[in-house]
Amino acid sequence: MDSRLAALERWLTGQFDGVAYQLAPASEDASFRRYFRARLADGRTYIVMDAPPAHEDCAPFVRVAQLLRDAGVHAPDVHAQDLAQGFLLLSDLGTTTYLDALETGDADALMRDAIDALLRWQLATRPGVLPSYDEALLQREMALFPDWYVGRHLAKALAAAQKNDLQRVFALLAVSALAQPKVYVHRDYMPRNLMVSEPNPGVLDFQDAVMGPITYDVISLLRDAFLSWDEARVLDWSVRYWEKAKKAGLPVDADFAEFWRALEWMGLQRHLKVMGIFARLTYRDGKAKYVSDTPRFVGYARAVATRYQPLKPLTRLLDELS
Repeated sequence: MDSRLAALERWLTGQFDGVAYQLAPASEDASFRRYFRARLADGRTYIVMDAPPAHEDCAPFVRVAQLLRDAGVHAPDVHAQDLAQGFLLLSDLGTTTYLDALETGDADALMRDAIDALLRWQLATRPGVLPSYDEALLQREMALFPDWYVGRHLAKALAAAQKNDLQRVFALLAVSALAQPKVYVHRDYMPRNLMVSEPNPGVLDFQDAVMGPITYDVISLLRDAFLSWDEARVLDWSVRYWEKAKKAGLPVDADFAEFWRALEWMGLQRHLKVMGIFARLTYRDGKAKYVSDTPRFVGYARAVATRYQPLKPLTRLLDELS
């Protein structure tokens, strides 16, 4: 018996004042959280989050949702919460993700809306509100690549020279990230977490937000885990973001070439991390579907490492691992 589901249904009965409702799975998640859509007999719909307190904390979600709304970004309203049980009752932002819409809709219009929302989020930045995306966190994330992707997924052990090369690349990526201006960072601002809605986009999965590098959310949007664009289009959208950011007074580099380099290096840090996360989801958490997308990240990583001489050791390592 699903005891958490039974407890959730008892809680919802109280929240809905006895109005009959039906629950159905709303989306899958890479964490321990799960989501349901509640359809009430009177026509209302809500999203219900079940986040087991032993594994997840709902408080950051509630806090960051308010920060996003205060910034003019369309995040869910939190209609009710029980942090002790790990239950949230949220407004329903619809059923169409950007991941679905971008493949069939007007990609330029959708990306324009996503960039504009991101600018509002970054412009709302205030110091001391969100935890820092510091060097320790950057290094822990990158360590997932040798530990889980190389060691567990590929079942290979790195030689001493390979480990040294990888650590040098990690150090370069960390220095580049830490040198960037700091703004609010969603940390997973990608098409799967954006909903086609009014106002557009609706933004989800923001509970891990931090204060960090200004390029992080931009590259998360443009070099996605589940959808790839040609380099010309990524470059075009990057220029559009950069021009709007400059006009809005955000602290992007005045030299687009340097902004682009920092963007690419930031993306490489993220891609190494995600390769490790996807392997961990498969071998630790039993969510095997994610690891099938790792070749996309290998492609991203190889392309960036090949373009920049200091990163060439990573190209060599990827070739040796293939």
